Amino acid sequence: MKYKIPQMLKIGGGAIVNTASTLGLVAIEGASAYTAAKHGVVGLTRTAALEFAQKNIRVNCVCPGFIRTAMLERGLDKGLIAEHQMIAIEPVGRLGKPEEIAEGVLWLLSDAASFVTGHTLTIDGGWTVR
Repeated sequence: MKYKIPQMLKIGGGAIVNTASTLGLVAIEGASAYTAAKHGVVGLTRTAALEFAQKNIRVNCVCPGFIRTAMLERGLDKGLIAEHQMIAIEPVGRLGKPEEIAEGVLWLLSDAASFVTGHTLTIDGGWTVR
């Protein structure tokens, strides 16, 4: 945002989507640094949305849950958590796919979301509902 917002101001606006995590919305024991960082992303998103709304710049955030990514695979490989444990706590009964996050990002960047700013779009299979 530090470099993109000045360019957007020059061209008359734009849309930004930051990436946090479900741990930007809730906390779990043993992940204080990660949780604090992701809460920071959510707070930064909301503040920037307010600061730039009148300048035609929308700022939103996605908060993915357990998504089958390289980061998750490294955790599985290190034995930090078992896949069946993650699936067991997912209301939809599976891990998410990167494409599902991409779809949310594309929507937030599109004209279909032209009235959306400061929003945290949670894409987590219902995990944070619990």
